[in-house]
Amino acid sequence: MSSLAVRKASPDGGPPARAKSRVGEGTTPGTAQGPPLRRRIAFVPTVTLLIGAVYCLLPVAWVVIAATKSGSELFSTFTFLPGTGFADNVSDLNAYRDGLYWKWMGNSALYAGLGALLSTVVSAFSGYALAIYRFRGRETIFNILMAGVLMPPVILAIPQYLLMAKADLTDSYASVLLPLVLSPYGVYLARIYAAAAVPADVVEAGRVDGASELRIFTRIALPMMVPGLVTVFLFQFVAVWNNFLLPYIMLSDDEKFPITLGLFTLLEQGSNTPALYTLVITGALLAVIPLIALFLVIQRFWSLDLLSGAVKS
Repeated sequence: MSSLAVRKASPDGGPPARAKSRVGEGTTPGTAQGPPLRRRIAFVPTVTLLIGAVYCLLPVAWVVIAATKSGSELFSTFTFLPGTGFADNVSDLNAYRDGLYWKWMGNSALYAGLGALLSTVVSAFSGYALAIYRFRGRETIFNILMAGVLMPPVILAIPQYLLMAKADLTDSYASVLLPLVLSPYGVYLARIYAAAAVPADVVEAGRVDGASELRIFTRIALPMMVPGLVTVFLFQFVAVWNNFLLPYIMLSDDEKFPITLGLFTLLEQGSNTPALYTLVITGALLAVIPLIALFLVIQRFWSLDLLSGAVKS
């Protein structure tokens, strides 16, 4: 028999059936449009994210462009057309009441930096204790903290003011700092992160080796918790930097105002002195720079391995 391929005859005895076209071979009806359809579906979230990005960045772009305009250009030129008065705006802002704006910036740095640091320390100790130790009432304490997370700050502002007034601490730096030391959300994050990052076996091994509980926390657990605590610090810093209500209630001396309250007073004066509007806009732009710088500096800590600190220590 010849080894050549024999063409198959058609069922009705007619000429041999032609081979299937390679283009449609192995496909089923309706699947040829599969990849384009999937691409169209994937295109939807991309467009949604772009719209969200434009929505969030549009006010930032407006502030950046408006800060470059002089007082006359601010109300007479196209909204997104850059101006020529940025250097003059910064100079006027620097000269306003002998540099009071930079005093406000320094106050905000003090409130946010020291307040976030103290809050992070308290959150680290509290979160570690709630995650590692087993004691009666632990879940009750945690549930109370969760209730604090859900409670709006405006509800606590008046009771905090009354407490500070009773202690004769109103209109002082302490009246703004002390209420910020305990952050229920920071404690919650620290507990969740400690429970995930600090293995119970490592803690038990430290106890077996004779280490004290404080040494176990500072030398073993704390390095493992660094990425989570950096997040707590950043969240608390931004929250304190942007805080307005608490300083508004506690402070009356404008020398102690943070940047948010200081710009608010400038904005109120702008209704009688429109030239101050350019100072408010320029001040708002400069007030964002420290937050951006802080984020760029500490973001590298988020890439740390959970166990790298404990191994090095």
